[in-house]
Amino acid sequence: MTVFYCAKCGAQLTRDLQELPEVPDARVADADRDHKTRLAPSTVPMGSYAIDPKPWGAPFVRPSAQDLEPDASGNRAHLMPPELDGAVSRGPRNSVIVHPNDVPSLRPAGALGIHGGCCGPLGTGGRNMACACGALVATLAADCLGPHELHLDSIRAYAYNTEPKA
Repeated sequence: MTVFYCAKCGAQLTRDLQELPEVPDARVADADRDHKTRLAPSTVPMGSYAIDPKPWGAPFVRPSAQDLEPDASGNRAHLMPPELDGAVSRGPRNSVIVHPNDVPSLRPAGALGIHGGCCGPLGTGGRNMACACGALVATLAADCLGPHELHLDSIRAYAYNTEPKA
């Protein structure tokens, strides 16, 4: 089991979480969405986390030939604002994806501008969730047309393995 902490102040961000072997497929059928909020279920179930080996989030660039390869893990592309239409992520690799409810102490930070959808943040504008100390430690993607997930920044949050050593 693993607990994540803020790298700036050391505050505990999550409870004990179990690592998943891979990032779950984020494709969601319309029937699976919450009928009230239209949000997709979280990509990662509560009590779990997954390491995303692919680039995720800002900055975005125009795609090259290598970016056009099919994504075997399913469609994890976020709804892009018109200014970023067709762009691909060159953001950090190895972000930690958690269920948004597993990090209750984080608070929204800053205005979303073009990076806000009709129902919530798109996740395209960079870190948008702050620790109580003010450090921007995560990016929430929670608009009705994209996946519902929280990415902990792999530099601004750190993990501590709580399993006893054998």
